[in-house]
Amino acid sequence: MLGIGPVFFVAPVFAQVKAPTSSRFNKDLAETNLSFTLPNGFREIKPANSDDFDYGIELPDGDFEIWFQTKSLKENKPVKLKSDKQVNPDSLYVEMGRSQAAAFKGDDKYLTRNIPQRSLAAYGADAGKTYLVNLPDAPSTKHYKYAMIVVLQKNHVGTLEAVCFANELGPGYL
Repeated sequence: MLGIGPVFFVAPVFAQVKAPTSSRFNKDLAETNLSFTLPNGFREIKPANSDDFDYGIELPDGDFEIWFQTKSLKENKPVKLKSDKQVNPDSLYVEMGRSQAAAFKGDDKYLTRNIPQRSLAAYGADAGKTYLVNLPDAPSTKHYKYAMIVVLQKNHVGTLEAVCFANELGPGYL
């Protein structure tokens, strides 16, 4: 079952927690003033697309996993994406989500929603969007049926992208 709640294991730093084993992810978390707590019942994995994603977790039964990437915006200058596109830092979250959804799907047919202000405030974010993608059957996404891309941004600090993969959608999702 796929929902937005499992994504928010990343939060602004308030306390010391056991660090993930990915040094790249730890470095990116530190640069964006975030911390990560591995939720109970999950284990660390290497994302299938480890060039774009820093870290991954999954449920041991293999029915649900999340891939993470972060980008620091502290330099406040245009960010160069993998597509060589230069993006204004304050709109990076939109382009990250859009380009990831298109990369998974191969077109622009996906459901996009703004994250409500109350949810953004709970995580100290200034902006955010979700992208629901019906995935084609492909090894690059481990043959999952759905991806929920959640992108949160704290202006002038950083952007977090979390991609949740599942084979079923939960009732509060649509």
